Amino acid sequence: MSHGRDVYGPVQNGVVVFERGLQPPEGTRVRVETVGETDEATPTLAERLSAVIGVARGLPTDLAEHHDHYVHGTPKP
Repeated sequence: MSHGRDVYGPVQNGVVVFERGLQPPEGTRVRVETVGETDEATPTLAERLSAVIGVARGLPTDLAEHHDHYVHGTPKP
């Protein structure tokens, strides 16, 4: 499979508008990969995990400090 050069451009009204007027020939297969931020707000990790934050109960109070002990059985220092 042959790989072409990278061509960049923003999406405007649902269509990619290539920079510098570049346009691949009709029928060219392309791969779309996002490479930057959009104008829309990206949810934070806390926002994405909000449904599960705080649901665990009965965990050891030193879990963060000794997680290897609780997860893998390594001795506590």
